[in-house]
Amino acid sequence: MDDPRESPTRPGAGPDPIITFSGVKKAFGPKVIFEDATLSVYPGETLTILGGSGTGKSVLIKMLIGLLRADGGSIQAFGKEVTQMGERSLLDVRTRIAMLFQSGALFDSLTVEQNIKYPLREHHWGTDNEMNQRVEEVLGMVGMPGSQKLKPSQLSGGMRKRVGLARAIAIQPEVILYDEPTTGLDPVNVRRINGLILSLQKKLGVTSVVVTHDMDSCFTVSNRIAMLYERRIAFVGTAEETQHCDIPYVREFTRGGKGVLDEDVT
Repeated sequence: MDDPRESPTRPGAGPDPIITFSGVKKAFGPKVIFEDATLSVYPGETLTILGGSGTGKSVLIKMLIGLLRADGGSIQAFGKEVTQMGERSLLDVRTRIAMLFQSGALFDSLTVEQNIKYPLREHHWGTDNEMNQRVEEVLGMVGMPGSQKLKPSQLSGGMRKRVGLARAIAIQPEVILYDEPTTGLDPVNVRRINGLILSLQKKLGVTSVVVTHDMDSCFTVSNRIAMLYERRIAFVGTAEETQHCDIPYVREFTRGGKGVLDEDVT
């Protein structure tokens, strides 16, 4: 397909979901984040999760890979129940689902090359020569060839995000989770990151889940959009359906206001 956003992988259009959240519950002490979060993610799509500050966008994707535990409900990835997995099984999931953290989460004491090799070594990925070749390959994919020996302190914010993305794709995941990938970036780097999300979907055929409150990025990269509201997934639709939606809380958020979507939660 010419436009990677024109995904055929929608409900009723073919493949079964590869990720499902069903009736998920999560609270931090007395503060309830999710009461009944239900959502499906389909192969090859880019699904963006929207919501006001603190509504649990990042919590949702962290539960998917076991960085946080759900209090109830079901989370399945590739047909297996994540909520019941021990650390060894979760490690297997994390070879198939990679995450780009909001800050890039690079190790400051390591070079770019060493940062990218870290998950390769953790997952016993090939020989030293094969890892060197993989580092070179993924740095080329994110537009940073020849940066292997640089330290994170020598990189701009946008470059750190791109190295973080190179590290995420190094182990050839089937799914990439993007946690606020454009936060804190200037417009040039926002466009660059959005372009990388689209190009990786097209070139690698990966499934992407993007957490953001940046509407420009959302409508640029998304096949479908899911909105968090009142402790659940309250709306799911295509980018076009979202833009023309008349549901008050969807319309208010997507047209520039926050209002009722903002909550003071973790």
